[in-house]
Amino acid sequence: MSAVPIDDVAPRHLLKLTPGVPADDRYDELAGIFRPVFARIAEGAAERDADRILPIEQVGWLNQVRFGALRVPREAGGFGASLVDSFRLLIELAEADSQIAQLLRSHIGFVESVLLLEDEAVKARWFARFVAGQIVGNAYTERAGNDLGKLNTAVEPTGTGWLLSGEKYYCTGTIFADWVAVTAVAPQVPGRHVAVVSTRHSGVQIYDDWDGFGQQLTGTGSTRFTHVPVDTLLDPAVLDVHPESAIFQLVLLAVQAGIARAVLADARLQTQARTRTFSTGTGQPSRREPQVLQVIGEISAATFAVDAIVLAATAELEAAIGQPGLSNAEQYAVCELAANRAQAAVQPLVLQAATQLFDGLGASSTSTRCNLDRHWRNARTVATHNPAMYKSRIVGDYEVNATVPRKLSAVGDLKTPKGEQ
Repeated sequence: MSAVPIDDVAPRHLLKLTPGVPADDRYDELAGIFRPVFARIAEGAAERDADRILPIEQVGWLNQVRFGALRVPREAGGFGASLVDSFRLLIELAEADSQIAQLLRSHIGFVESVLLLEDEAVKARWFARFVAGQIVGNAYTERAGNDLGKLNTAVEPTGTGWLLSGEKYYCTGTIFADWVAVTAVAPQVPGRHVAVVSTRHSGVQIYDDWDGFGQQLTGTGSTRFTHVPVDTLLDPAVLDVHPESAIFQLVLLAVQAGIARAVLADARLQTQARTRTFSTGTGQPSRREPQVLQVIGEISAATFAVDAIVLAATAELEAAIGQPGLSNAEQYAVCELAANRAQAAVQPLVLQAATQLFDGLGASSTSTRCNLDRHWRNARTVATHNPAMYKSRIVGDYEVNATVPRKLSAVGDLKTPKGEQ
């Protein structure tokens, strides 16, 4: 019997999907539930991006299989997933469609807040909503007119509860959500509150007016609230125990990890299928061209590194959250530093990989029909959030001077000091 020529044998990819993480039957069980949905989502991701079609149907598929209840304890009807396993799944979702993974950012952060609540009745109410497939959007940032560290959006007391009024921007995920978490101020109670209201109320107006060149389908637009009843109000004392900003940042890094995986997958598939080659090359097919293979190998290495960094940072958060030996301030510092280190390392790797993709595929890959530029556009857009350029300085100040990261407050306008007007 003659040997089968190697060119006729489909390559077996033996590298683990998630590097640095041991075999886990629980994760395999969860992945078996969600991967078929991820595959359906991936099928139209490039077309939705090109045509700016909001993934409303696709978010519905995830809600039907209760992806938003991953972290809800089993006894409350959820999946009881660990933080690391939930982020491993989030990376897989981001590989299928990075925009859908990002629009769940606020929901993921809010679930973590609920897990740490001491009020069991409030916790049970939200667990039931998550298990029913309901998700939470975001309305934290005000576009202009608020001073740095302060908010104009406010809650006011009534005889039966609180009413919320104000206007927000960067409201990622809200257009797809059942509820929205809104940062606000309250009379006579200093500090930042989070008011959760129904997106179905007539006083909530949601606009899909995000005009960034990437991540265009995340619903990151503006929202106006006019005397909207507040379902749940979390005050500063409750929020103080939760490393919210680190969770939010790690979600974005999981999105970046998914983009890197998608870049690698497209680079591999396009190289395997390519028949044209360059007169300046070696005359071999692209799949045998040494320099092309080097490019693919470098993208693979970057993807491996990004996955490992994001999951290591997530594991550090999971170990720190609720650790008895840490004060709230120490827990915040540990989580913030882990996320900052990861962000500083991850962003350049993903952006470089999304650029190298075109080095291996040539000018034809820049065709708008391919829409391969979406990977770079999306990665570049995600990288602008909580700008990475500040993170290395924060980490360095801690390493050299033991300066702990400051608690984040509202983004806003700087006041012009007197005498400088």
